[in-house]
Amino acid sequence: MINNISVKCLKSDKIESGACHGQFLINSLKSGQGITIGNQLRRVLLNDLGGVAITAVRIAGVSHEFSTIPGVREDILEILLNLKGVILRGNPQSPQFGRLKIQGPIVVTADLIQLPSDLELVNPNHYIMTISTANVIEIEFKFEYGTGYKLASQTFLEDDENYLQLDTIFMPVQKVDFKIENVYDNANNITERLFLDIWTNGSISPDEAFKAAAQVTIDLFSLLVETKQAPKVNKLEPKVQSISIEPYTNIAIEELQLSVRAYNCLKKAQINTVGDLLQYSPEKLQELKNFGRKSSIEVFSTLKNKLGIILR
Repeated sequence: MINNISVKCLKSDKIESGACHGQFLINSLKSGQGITIGNQLRRVLLNDLGGVAITAVRIAGVSHEFSTIPGVREDILEILLNLKGVILRGNPQSPQFGRLKIQGPIVVTADLIQLPSDLELVNPNHYIMTISTANVIEIEFKFEYGTGYKLASQTFLEDDENYLQLDTIFMPVQKVDFKIENVYDNANNITERLFLDIWTNGSISPDEAFKAAAQVTIDLFSLLVETKQAPKVNKLEPKVQSISIEPYTNIAIEELQLSVRAYNCLKKAQINTVGDLLQYSPEKLQELKNFGRKSSIEVFSTLKNKLGIILR
């Protein structure tokens, strides 16, 4: 039993585009507990915390994502990609809607979107598009709360037929790292201390993320403690295989923001998602045409830094 465990926030900073970084220290852990707690918190931080994001838009006069808007510098695909970078703070219990109606010429940034009262912009200066003529642009936005990652192709609701769906990242935590150090007392007894670094997109602070992840873990194990053991059944029951799917497997490789060379090589090999990418070892990846060792290092370094995925 641990009696002297303590948690301290060592650092909390705002970095570019509203993102935040925090470092936490957990002291007085028994040998081996650092890796257990570090792995558990990291998985919860990256997988189980929710956020709000734009999931769909309806643009007046536009019927599909391969369209263009007269007088607008960006095509629809570029506009949708820019909208994925809009970061919001809030916890709506049901889908919410916002609007943008504006006449050019003007540079359109996120702060021009009319939001519901219970949502707040984290990065108001985020660029969306440039209207170079006197055209009027009208857009309706759909905001939803969720966890993990949702592909546009996963939305099949009839109500959304007139909307352009976005591949949506709900995860507020962008990256998690941890390291463990041994501490020796005068009697040469060993305890561990855990340093945990958390990067968020700014929709929640690292401190809020840390506390939420701890609470999720507490709630999970409380359920295990409170669950009564089911009575034994003598008859044979069919085995059910449970398959755990990580939320990042459906993330499109466009989200990794790789170099043009690495990206093009992956697309030519029909590697479209992180899940596809994880089927390859570093050595196998280097066998792709025009890929090479440098591109392989770039890809696996990006997986580690952006999603916390470490492959051996």
